[in-house]
Order: sequence, then C-alpha cells, then structure tokens
Amino acid sequence: MNVAQIKKVACIGAGVIGSSWATNFALRGYPVCIYDIGQDPLAVAKKNVASNIAFLLDKGIVNKEEAAKAEQRVSYTTSIEEAVKDAQFIQESGPERYEIKRSVVVEIEKYTAPDTIVASSTSGLLITEIAKFAEHPERFVGGHPYNPPHLIPLVEITKGEKTSTEALQCAYNFYEKIGKEPVILNKETLGFIANRLQLALAREFMDLILTGVCTVEDIDKALLFGPGLRMAILGPILTMHLGGGAGGAKGLYTMIRESSQMWLKDMAHWTDIPLEWPDVAQEGVLKELENRPAEFGKTPEEIIKFRDNMLIEILKMHKKL
Repeated sequence: MNVAQIKKVACIGAGVIGSSWATNFALRGYPVCIYDIGQDPLAVAKKNVASNIAFLLDKGIVNKEEAAKAEQRVSYTTSIEEAVKDAQFIQESGPERYEIKRSVVVEIEKYTAPDTIVASSTSGLLITEIAKFAEHPERFVGGHPYNPPHLIPLVEITKGEKTSTEALQCAYNFYEKIGKEPVILNKETLGFIANRLQLALAREFMDLILTGVCTVEDIDKALLFGPGLRMAILGPILTMHLGGGAGGAKGLYTMIRESSQMWLKDMAHWTDIPLEWPDVAQEGVLKELENRPAEFGKTPEEIIKFRDNMLIEILKMHKKL
C-alpha cells in the first residue's frame, strides 16, 4: 500500500478522538466512514464533526464551500463491514483495552484487503499485543494523536514486532499528507514519547503540591508563563541548546551538571500516584477557577473554546494552518 492508493478512510469508534480524526480526514479531501455499535454515539459524532468544522469556518481556516464539502464526505454506520470493506486506511479509536481492540482486529480482517493499513489511536498499548492474533500483523501500526486530532499536529507512529517497514512508511507519508507532524518510535515503549514526558512532569508537579511547596494555580502559572511558552515555540532540547550560549546543549549540561544532580536526588521517584492526589487536584482547580478571568473561560466548555482559539494562533505561527 502507498499513499496514492488511499482513496477512502474508515474511523472505528465514534468518540471524541474518532470524530476529530474524521474531521481531519474529511477536511483533507478523503471520504470517511465512522463506525460505532449504536446510533446514539454516531449521532454525537455527527454533532462533533459539525461543531469541529464550524469552529474552523468561524476562525477563517476553511471557507463555506470547503466546510460543506467536508461534512458531506463523512458517513456513519453501525456495520463494521460497510465502514471498512473498501477503505485503504483504517483509524481505530476504540476503548483502551486489549480484548476490545483484538476483537475489532478480527472483524476488520474479515472485510479488508491484506495490505489495508490499520492504525490504532492507542495512547500507550503495544501494537504487538493488539495484533497478536491478526492474520496480517504486518499492516498494523500505532497512530497516536494528541487531542484534539483535527487541531494538534502530532502523531506518534509505533510498530509491533511484525509491522512491515512499508506499512510504517505508508502511515508516515499519509499522516504528513493530511497535515500532521508524525514521529516514528524506533522500538515499542509503553506510553510512547509525549505521554511519558507528560507523566514525568505530572509526577513532579504532584509532588511539589502534595509536599506543600506550591499550589495547583502556582504550577499552571509557572509552566504557562515560563518554560511552556518557550517549548511551544522551540521544543525543550532546542531551548536548552540556546541556553548553553556558544557551547550549545553540551555547554549547558556541563554548566548545570553539579546543581542538577542535587535537584534530581531531591525530586519525586515514586511509581504510584498518591491516593490523596485526585481530591487535592480537584480542590486546587476549583480555587484556580475562582481567580480565572471570565473572558478566559470558567466552565469546561468555555475553557475548551479558549484553548482551541489559542491553539489556532500557535499553529498559525508554526505555519500549520
């Protein structure tokens, strides 16, 4: 399979991720069929797709004609056969459980050609295990997006023990074609790249809060108006390279080696999220929302709208829209 052969896409799973993926595919000109087990999730998906496209229309990213055509490219079905039978690329976004994903694999293989690419949106499961009982495990890859997929470009592509080089390259080329920024992991790793980085950061800010060093609001403020700004522009390693002056990244690490050793010894090393954290986080967020300016949003719906508006501006800066 190569990118030129991909004419139709199937999305397995009509949740937030699946409908967001469908939005992305449709806006890039691909007919896409969304499958789920019942009409209720499909009805929600239809609303989500319409809302996603309307948002991009409102922001001037697409025009009325493009928006209308994109919506027309999306179809919905409760028949997995109908969804996948003539698709060349399948994006699976079902629940994060091996037994469910394996059952989907069995159904997909009944109705698809052996070279149809199947990408799982899994956020941390191993492709080797998902495709464990597949007849054609060579065509299975991981295609993990960051939410919402129709806005955030990152896709982490993972491979199983039997994934072919051709399938990996096809997935990479296809994701690039629809405007994504794909990265291929060289070996299977639980949690992949971005989620592992995010969890490492989360462990440290949880620890800082639980040990009384700072509040929930302090953490959000420190990241939002400190390293988060630079990372959104350059990424963490290139940022550190600039911090090293003429010596670059090597020079910086030489300078901070001694002090960083002390910090690392003092940082959190636990491997299980403390039981008290959910309550502490909830209480802290509610206090933070009290101080949050109304124009930035206070309800989840308002905050999501604010977030997506800001994402648009950052993506424009990176020339991704």
